[in-house]
Amino acid sequence: MKLVIATRNAHKLEEIKTIFDFRGLEVLSAFDFPEIPDVVEDADTFEGNACKKARELAVATGCWTLADDSGLEVDALGGAPGVWSARYAGEPCSYEKNNTKLLCELEGKDDRNARFRTVIALSDPEGNTETVAGKCEGHIIDQGRGSNGFGYDPLFVPDGYEETFAELDASVKNCISHRANALKAAYKKWRGRLASV
Repeated sequence: MKLVIATRNAHKLEEIKTIFDFRGLEVLSAFDFPEIPDVVEDADTFEGNACKKARELAVATGCWTLADDSGLEVDALGGAPGVWSARYAGEPCSYEKNNTKLLCELEGKDDRNARFRTVIALSDPEGNTETVAGKCEGHIIDQGRGSNGFGYDPLFVPDGYEETFAELDASVKNCISHRANALKAAYKKWRGRLASV
């Protein structure tokens, strides 16, 4: 069967393909459907955005679709940037601008506790959706380190580690990250269904 991954973020697509066992599935992505416009992520929760992306692409393509919405929640900022993580510093989106704004907002604050959170939605071609979630706790450092990963990875140190996500080897990150935890839950919940469709 065909399964569409609802993203045009090449880093995210590669991470999902690395973590989730797609054997037996023909995996496509939003890149394979350039005629379909990007889904407007205007929900106020990760779950709302994930479901909207999965549902709209599934209905448009006629294929089962997997979508995620992820973001960074910082306790000292009341959970921000949250669902606005990708657009935290405004348009056009830039990892560098987002990281700079985050560090400015945290200047002088002692509480650096934070977490990455992911919600993954699966939709059938009729638009029926289900979700699973995952998170990774950690803290934000004062200055970015590392060149791996993307987004806020250079600023985020997961609990139990001294390295940032951007310093950790991808094989380590892909075992402990928010997306990894959500994809493990997705595999457990949906793998049998996807294999039988």
